[in-house]
Amino acid sequence: MMDLPRSSFYANPAQAIEDPVVELIRSICATSRNYGYRRVTAELRHRGHVVNSKKVRRILRENDLNPTRKRRYFATTESNHDSPIYPNVAKGFEVHGPDQLWVEDITYIAIGTGFVYLAVILDAWSRKVVGYGLGRNIDARLTTAALKAAIAARRPLPGCVFHSDRGAQ
Repeated sequence: MMDLPRSSFYANPAQAIEDPVVELIRSICATSRNYGYRRVTAELRHRGHVVNSKKVRRILRENDLNPTRKRRYFATTESNHDSPIYPNVAKGFEVHGPDQLWVEDITYIAIGTGFVYLAVILDAWSRKVVGYGLGRNIDARLTTAALKAAIAARRPLPGCVFHSDRGAQ
């Protein structure tokens, strides 16, 4: 029997042996910055190396070789229109209770077949949704539907100010 403590058997070696796959992964990530662990694993297998995807994921994480994601950009704001641009009536407006100032904006929601547009009206005091409209087209009917829904739901008193982003709709 050797006179070594039991922990010596389980201890990590002082110098870790560099895996040759690490250099291959670094070269793949250098040429293709948006490759994740699945594509890197497929590329290694294409080059004839049998590697587990969990090992590739660990190597990517340990060497900080995280992929950069491609972001798709869809322009939904049209600034070139012939419609008048109205003044900003909400600027400097002080709100002391509900249904004094409503603000509206339009956003899009990506679905499997394209986009749907959502017009939302918020009460500026409570930040509650008071009305909304959902449609496939971004036009005045969408914002009008949201405003009609808000008026029907809340029945504001005269003097309630409605402010939108002053777009074409």
